[in-house]
Amino acid sequence: MIQVGVIGYGYWGPNLVRNFAETDGYRLRSVCDGRAERTALAQKRYPGIRGCMDPQELIADPSVDLIAVSTPVSTHFPLAMQALQAGKHVLVEKPMAMTTDECARLIDEAARRNLVLMVDHTFVYTSAVRKMQELVADGSLGTIYYYDSVRVNLGLFQHDINVIWDLAVHDLAIMSYVLPVQPVAVSATGISHLAGGHENIAYLTMFFDDKVIAHVHVNWLAPVKVRSTLLGGSRRMIVFDDLEPSEKIKVYDRGITVSSNPEDVYQMLVGYRSGDMWSPHLDTSEALRVEVSHLLDCIHHSRQPVTGGQAGFDVVRILEASTRSLREHGRPVELAARGAHA
Repeated sequence: MIQVGVIGYGYWGPNLVRNFAETDGYRLRSVCDGRAERTALAQKRYPGIRGCMDPQELIADPSVDLIAVSTPVSTHFPLAMQALQAGKHVLVEKPMAMTTDECARLIDEAARRNLVLMVDHTFVYTSAVRKMQELVADGSLGTIYYYDSVRVNLGLFQHDINVIWDLAVHDLAIMSYVLPVQPVAVSATGISHLAGGHENIAYLTMFFDDKVIAHVHVNWLAPVKVRSTLLGGSRRMIVFDDLEPSEKIKVYDRGITVSSNPEDVYQMLVGYRSGDMWSPHLDTSEALRVEVSHLLDCIHHSRQPVTGGQAGFDVVRILEASTRSLREHGRPVELAARGAHA
């Protein structure tokens, strides 16, 4: 039985607590939050658990095996590092840390102590995203051409991070999981409409060594909520609409064919192919439940999670480079090497 402590009982923490409490193989032991009313609420909902306001108290508890960190981004690294150094497995909210250097240090510390380090890239555990990865991996889409996503809403303005670190992190995690290749450079543009505030609208373009391009549009200031992704290949194309209640993924047998016949040199060389559309069956398991079950298996068998430290590093290196590009009005910035963590 893995004894769990959760640091942070704000927006996302209650979801983590609920899933740990309801998943066989875990015992929810402690919830920590700097606000007494939040820990009191957790204890009311889950009688018998410990409540505390000091993360150090939870980290020092010898009965706790796993610590989940669900706190502001700037605290992810220090709390995760202290937990690893105390011999605890760690699940840390996204993004993993503020810099690739911090990510690398967490990866090294977990490896040195033979502990599991997992990043809570929840979308990777949705059945829709797993199906997209499967269709890419088995060649159903052919050669991948592009990844294009939109994630906009009239959302919660964050005080500590911009819209890229808040919203684009989801799409970058999905992209890194689904695509078989990693980008080599990124260009980012954006703007803040609040004096002294963080960017609330941004556009990211990722460049790859081959003929793949990726684009992510994020916005806190849209009148409607949109969560859509287009994934284009030479054989088929996917439309992923996360707000669609039933048919979240639609696969289109549509595309183009290019003639190389010399006799067609004076004719239109591009032909259009329009075939069937189908929507694959997807299971309805809660992504976070799938995630914590996967984490449990990784702890018991000393395996690397799908969204382990390297996945967290890959996303943060794009976020880090995007921040630099944003400050330089969209100048493409090369991505930090994956190095020994690949």
